[in-house]
Amino acid sequence: MISDFKGKTAVLTGAGSGFGLACAKQGAILGMRLVMVDVQEDALQKATQEIRSMGAEVLAVKVDVSSASEMEQLALQVMQQFGAPHFVFNNAGVGAGGLIWENSLADWQWLLGVNVMGVVHGVRLFTPLMLDAAKKDHTYQGHIVNTASMAGLLTPPNMGIYNVSKHAVVALTETLYQDLQLITEQISASVLCPYFVPTGISQSHRNRPDSAPAEKPTQSQLIGQAMNDKAVGSGKVSADDVAKMVFAAMKNNRFYIYSHPKALGNVQQRMEAIVIGNNPPDPFAQRPEIGEQLKNALRQTF
Repeated sequence: MISDFKGKTAVLTGAGSGFGLACAKQGAILGMRLVMVDVQEDALQKATQEIRSMGAEVLAVKVDVSSASEMEQLALQVMQQFGAPHFVFNNAGVGAGGLIWENSLADWQWLLGVNVMGVVHGVRLFTPLMLDAAKKDHTYQGHIVNTASMAGLLTPPNMGIYNVSKHAVVALTETLYQDLQLITEQISASVLCPYFVPTGISQSHRNRPDSAPAEKPTQSQLIGQAMNDKAVGSGKVSADDVAKMVFAAMKNNRFYIYSHPKALGNVQQRMEAIVIGNNPPDPFAQRPEIGEQLKNALRQTF
């Protein structure tokens, strides 16, 4: 938990847009020093200007979070300029969908590289720095927040590759929390599980690297993209709303952060099926028309 954010340092990946930028704004309002990290340079520059205009001290660094060497260099820069951070937001993420057997090897490498290894690098590099700071200063407080998704608690069809990556983030973060509880009371962790919130993730292919070339999209991928664009675009909860939830969770040492608590009914059904030993339940039980729409669209392609 962090009881007072003023003068503290935050490292935020994916800070050029979405939750990263929204949390940077919230951090600026609370008087934090901000390390803003993104792979998209133009978005990062625009976001940095906006946050600096709010009076915050900002270090902006273009980083591919899937790269171990670039993340290691980032950790060095943070230590040199600000020392150990207090808030680390491992937030950068990308999306992809379609039937799970249709994703290419390049799809898997790109998505797991950003969504999973990006979080892994943030945890493995910054946690030791934070623990060292806590050991030297009994007043130090730190918190790590990793962005997963409701897809990390559910298994909706036609987006399996994304589900896999976000389930990994949930498991990683729960374990991080438990491990930290064994070592210190000065540092904790939370996992952010948003549902459909208007951010740039539905257009994340804009930052797909040349090293992971996209193949011609399948019909299932085109259908998934269209449905996801509609769901994300119609979201009523904003990224700024979620940012306030993130900071409240850190202050209250709350682990699970949900943008849409009503969606937990689906999670409960899944967990009950696991305990009882039933087959996975219908993920569209509460919105059957969406399930029928997806089924009909996909079956027309085969």
